Amino acid sequence: MTKPRIGFLGVGWIGRHRMEAMLATGLVEAAAVADPSPEMVAEAVKLAPAAAVVDGLDAMLELGLDGVVIATPSALHAEQSIRALEAGAAVFCQKPLGRDAAEAARVVEAARRADRLLDVDFSYRHTAGIRAIAELVRSGELGRVFAVDLTFHNAYGPDKPWFYDRAQSGGGCVMDLGVHLVDLAMWTLGADAADEVAAQLFAGGEPLSGNAVEDYAVAQMRIGGAAVRLACSWRVNAGVDAEIGATFYGTGGGASFRNVGGSFYDFEALRFRGTARETLAGSPDEWGGRAAADWARRLSEGVRFDPAAERIVAVSRVLDRIYAG
Repeated sequence: MTKPRIGFLGVGWIGRHRMEAMLATGLVEAAAVADPSPEMVAEAVKLAPAAAVVDGLDAMLELGLDGVVIATPSALHAEQSIRALEAGAAVFCQKPLGRDAAEAARVVEAARRADRLLDVDFSYRHTAGIRAIAELVRSGELGRVFAVDLTFHNAYGPDKPWFYDRAQSGGGCVMDLGVHLVDLAMWTLGADAADEVAAQLFAGGEPLSGNAVEDYAVAQMRIGGAAVRLACSWRVNAGVDAEIGATFYGTGGGASFRNVGGSFYDFEALRFRGTARETLAGSPDEWGGRAAADWARRLSEGVRFDPAAERIVAVSRVLDRIYAG
């Protein structure tokens, strides 16, 4: 059976990591790579020596690929995804799919028209800890989940200037980090909308204004009937590299997903019963490339448009409401 031929558009660190995860499945072939940086291309070619080096998406699509993996600046995601889908290629894109819900919706509609698989790299869904908690929530083991606390504080900020240009990024820490938190809550709770959304956004400790992007945000909303509190930031004085967590409180118990020792990569999941706790999952857990590998597997199985892509738009709508205040 012929393996799907994939093009990798953007092969910086995260693009190469997802490329490596897909190739490790043995189910797809890297047919082409493109990146403005010769150094990044050289590193990618080490992973796939037979891949063609091309100068961009147009040249990539001329190869008649089965799929394209997009890891470029956020402002390009929607347009590049639509062009790939209209050319008949499935798409796996880094978040955000669009800078707002309207952009994301146009991509999902393009995938529906083309009947092609579309997914976004919501990688935290694929951690062992969140999977274990989702099973508890959906089975009713926690009773009725009435509250969720979501946190993603990053002691550093992005190292690329475009992240700080709203026109290119679509927003600051909410678009970069909060998108994962909103997705985790909606996916775990099986919800497709949020209401009663209220938020406060800050830049440099002052209320957000002008063309700045936020570096600290807090929001309160209701998702799936649960009261949800969200906090995320860049360059916060947290005393550790990162503070990441999602805690679910139910009438029959609680469960928490949290990073360990300030790590960006090591997580544990705990179940709470009163003052007692038990470990559901811990480290090591090689979760980072699982979303990419899952897309590659589904593509190899011939999966076409998946209506679950609509939740990408639902997440974007919540972010739009956070930005609206």
